[in-house]
Amino acid sequence: MVSKLNRWTSGVLFGLAGLACATPALPASSVASDAVRLAMVVTPPPVPVVVRAPVQRASVQVARPQPVQDTAAQNQDAAAQQAQAVRQAAQARAAAVAQTQRQQAQRQQAQQTAAPVAAITARGRTAIVRATAYNSLAGQTDSTPFITATGTRTRPGVVALSRDMLRSFPYGTRITIEDLSGRYNNLLRGRTFIVEDTMAARKTGSLDIWMGRRSDAINFGARQVRITALR
Repeated sequence: MVSKLNRWTSGVLFGLAGLACATPALPASSVASDAVRLAMVVTPPPVPVVVRAPVQRASVQVARPQPVQDTAAQNQDAAAQQAQAVRQAAQARAAAVAQTQRQQAQRQQAQQTAAPVAAITARGRTAIVRATAYNSLAGQTDSTPFITATGTRTRPGVVALSRDMLRSFPYGTRITIEDLSGRYNNLLRGRTFIVEDTMAARKTGSLDIWMGRRSDAINFGARQVRITALR
């Protein structure tokens, strides 16, 4: 009997022990309430933090308007420079005109003084020279083929002498020409020529008779003539 009671007591104890082991320990009621409240609270997601890079602003230089006084001064300077340029151009033109007038006066004075000198030094003199003829062409003269060395215009009766002959027959000397071959004496006889032009520097002992047509100059050719200063 006792043994059965012991076995029964042992079975009950082992059963209680197994039940205690199988049933988990429940938390206290306050702890359960806090857990339920935390579970019901909705936690918002964390807000992402956006880090913006610093914006580099381009520096804009604003042109400042020039003062009105500076603009007026510049306009005055420009006007003064323009006026000075106009004055300089006018002075240059006046100087050119004055130079031309002086050259013309010198030529006229040379013409006026040449004739008396010729009358004194060349009167009655004669010389035998080589005679040719020329025309008012740039290839035969210079850039002013219609103007003589003394400033007069070329025309019938004008002759040019080589520079060595000008010592004996200066500008303004009136001469007669005699063709030693006799071929052109009918054209030269009775005519008076005047020395108003000069020949190229390389020419010596020579005379050039101006003619209006190139064919006449070619037909005249080159010949020996005697020139005589009129008394």
